Amino acid sequence: MPRTPEHKEPLVSSANSLTVDDLGSAAQRDRRKRILDATYELAREGGFDAVQMRAVADKAEVALGTLYRYFPSKIHLLVSALASEFERAEAAFRDKPIPGDTSSERVIFVLKKTTRGLQGDPHLTEALTRAFMFADASVANEIHSVGMLLSSMLTQAMHPGKTDLTDDDVAIARVIGDVWLSALVAWVTGRSTAAETGAHMENAVRLLLRD
Repeated sequence: MPRTPEHKEPLVSSANSLTVDDLGSAAQRDRRKRILDATYELAREGGFDAVQMRAVADKAEVALGTLYRYFPSKIHLLVSALASEFERAEAAFRDKPIPGDTSSERVIFVLKKTTRGLQGDPHLTEALTRAFMFADASVANEIHSVGMLLSSMLTQAMHPGKTDLTDDDVAIARVIGDVWLSALVAWVTGRSTAAETGAHMENAVRLLLRD
């Protein structure tokens, strides 16, 4: 896919981007939420190409320069939106028991539920997934957040209530997460159907966990 002008170097360094920890005041948190809400709305309407920085700033009612202070590029913005989606999903799974008698069953439940939610909003999912595909080293912090949230969801499903996770537990969760994201990319780009995505996911989980 050809790169759009939005893929040019960000106007400010990623080192200057504002993280959640930096957003101490209620006004700053509200501004960040408005920006992300505007991003979701535009993405739901038209996918990746519909999310233009000027359009996001206008819809969120912030100055364009302010938007770039929070999110130095379109890719930063969309990957941060993906992290926020995973944060909500991770909190939802943390607050109630995950059904299933084995770790495989619970992990498959989590992945299927999350996948169905994403596939039910195809334009938004296309935008978030393409941003993840385009991400480079400048978005390392945001990508790390996505990976940590996904790993947390999966380890919760693998070992409910366990606090002393082993390195192997975390490594298996990361591999499953990588397989799932790869399957999602294949669905978004039309290389697999929803059914094929689900079957690929289940096979990977059962082969890795074997319980």
